[in-house]
Amino acid sequence: MTQTGVNTQAGNRLCMAGRENSMYKKFDPVYHQELMKKAMTYDYPEVIPVSCGFLPAAWMKRGKELAELVSEYQDIMLLPDLEHLEENLSARYRCGEWVDEWGCVFSNVEHGMDGIVTGHPVPTQDDIFKLEIPKNRDGSLPHGFMYLRLLDLRGFEEAMIDFAEEGEALETLLDKVLQYNLIQAEVAAAKMKPGDIVYLGDDLGMQNGLAIGAAKWRKYLKPCFAQIYKVFRDKGIYVYMHTDGCIHEIIPDLYEVGANMVNPQFRANGLDRLEQVCKGKIPINLDLDRQMFPFAKPAQIREHVRECVQRMYLPQGGLALNIELNYEIPKENIVALFDAVREYREYKG
Repeated sequence: MTQTGVNTQAGNRLCMAGRENSMYKKFDPVYHQELMKKAMTYDYPEVIPVSCGFLPAAWMKRGKELAELVSEYQDIMLLPDLEHLEENLSARYRCGEWVDEWGCVFSNVEHGMDGIVTGHPVPTQDDIFKLEIPKNRDGSLPHGFMYLRLLDLRGFEEAMIDFAEEGEALETLLDKVLQYNLIQAEVAAAKMKPGDIVYLGDDLGMQNGLAIGAAKWRKYLKPCFAQIYKVFRDKGIYVYMHTDGCIHEIIPDLYEVGANMVNPQFRANGLDRLEQVCKGKIPINLDLDRQMFPFAKPAQIREHVRECVQRMYLPQGGLALNIELNYEIPKENIVALFDAVREYREYKG
C-alpha cells in the first residue's frame, strides 16, 4: 500500500490484486493502484481489485506454512520480507509499552499484534487547555488520527462526557487535534503527486453503531474530515478511508466531504445496508467477514464471497474486496478464501 509518510490500518497491510486473464501472474502493485482508481471513479475496472494481508503475528507464528501457501497465490498477494519482519515491526506491534508523540501510552501483550492505549495523557478537561500539539512534522497520519485520537487522549468515558456536554473543552480538543492533522496532511501531500492514493484509517463505529450518534458525528467530526481530505483532494490525490465498525449511517457523509472510497466491514454493517447505501453511489472496498473466517466451513466462505460480489457488483466499478487474516484461520479456510476471490474477481454479472 503506497503511503508516502501516512500510516494506515496500523501500517501492516499488504495490497494485492488480480489482473485480467492473469490467474497465475504475479501481483503488480502499479496495476493494482490503477484498478483501485478505476473502481473509485466508476471507470470500468477490468477485474475487481482484491487486497489481502496477514497480521505480523500470523507470519511470526506460522511463517513457513503461510509462505508455502502464499507462494501458490502470488497473483493474490506477495510474500513479505520474512527475514527482516521483526526488525521492521512498528513500535505499536511490539510487546511492552510505547509512548506516541501525544504522550498516549500503548500497551501490548502479544508480539505482532496492535497495542491498545492504557495511559491517557489528558485525564481532565482542565488538562485539555494545557495540551500542546506535538512538534514533529513527518507527515504521519496513523490509524486513529482524528476520532480515536480524542479517545486515546482522554479515555473513552471521559471523551463520551465531553461529547455529551458539548462545551469549550470538546471544541478546544478537536481544534488542537485537527490543527496537528492538517499540518501533517500538508507534509504528506507534498511528498505525493497527483493521481496517487492516500490511505487513511480511523475506526468511527462500534459493533452496532456510532458511540456519539450520527448527529453529533456530523456536527463535530464531519467538518474535521472535510478539511483533512481537502488538503489531498486539492492536490489531485485520491482519498481512501478505512473505518471499522457500524458506520453505514455516515458513509454518504464521508463520500460527500471527499473520500473517494470507503473501506467498511461486512459484519458490522450488513450486506443489505451496504447495498442500499453504497451500490452505484459510493465506491467501497468491502472488508470480507473476518469474524467468520476462523469458524466457517470452506463451502461457507466460498458462498460468502459469491454473495458479496453478486450483490455489490456493477460493471462500471465501485467495488473492491479486502481480506485481513490472523494466525487462527485454518489453512483450508485460507485456501477456500483465496480460491473464491481468485474466481470472483473475474465476475462479469
